[in-house]
Amino acid sequence: MDIRDEIALVTGANRGIGLAFVTELRRRGVKKVYAAARRPETLPELPGVVPLELDVTDAASVARAASTAADTTLLVNNAGVSTFARLTDGPEEDIRREMETNYFGPLRTVRAFAPVLAAGGGGAVLNVLSVMAWTAYEHSNSYGASKAAAWALTNGVRYELAGQGTQVTALAMAGVDTDMMAGIEDEKSAPEAIVRAALDGLEAGALEVLADERTARWKARLGEDPALLYPHLAAARTGGGAA
Repeated sequence: MDIRDEIALVTGANRGIGLAFVTELRRRGVKKVYAAARRPETLPELPGVVPLELDVTDAASVARAASTAADTTLLVNNAGVSTFARLTDGPEEDIRREMETNYFGPLRTVRAFAPVLAAGGGGAVLNVLSVMAWTAYEHSNSYGASKAAAWALTNGVRYELAGQGTQVTALAMAGVDTDMMAGIEDEKSAPEAIVRAALDGLEAGALEVLADERTARWKARLGEDPALLYPHLAAARTGGGAA
């Protein structure tokens, strides 16, 4: 899709990757951006940007947003949360919170905005995922489970919305320099670089954008030996470093 003159809605738009989406969409000529957040008063004032109250865990809030932003032609599902919970002994309420935000959140927005996009000629959906959908570590595995569910959701709605001409693109990435990863020492991409790759892929019609080399490497391992997905376990056995 050519995003110039489109009207975009970005969830979780008040910081990090969401704010980078808002800024880059405006730079690329999008006519209007709805910057959606639970607390719209935290959003910066930018030309062509309309603050919008939206809590993706609240069905009524999502329905109100779809009614208010009924001219949306590009939906960017970016809102997400990580509690760093473990699956085996993490608090169940943390795991449920991640699923409510990271899986049921985009499910609600897609269901609410699908008729809106159809009325505008089809439009597009961009779902922000994570490399954690395909791998596992000592921590954050409930986050990974929610992102794996969101990946399956993305693949499913791509089929279901094809008949109305809606493009559905997945965006996956590894570490990004945001508040969510502030306490983690890791290789991190700039949010702006991730967003540029995402929008380049969207405009090229890509079904899936692997925004950095690490993500592309992990995705490729899905079709190889499953043991490659757990290099840290192999390292623990041999005393070597992780791949």
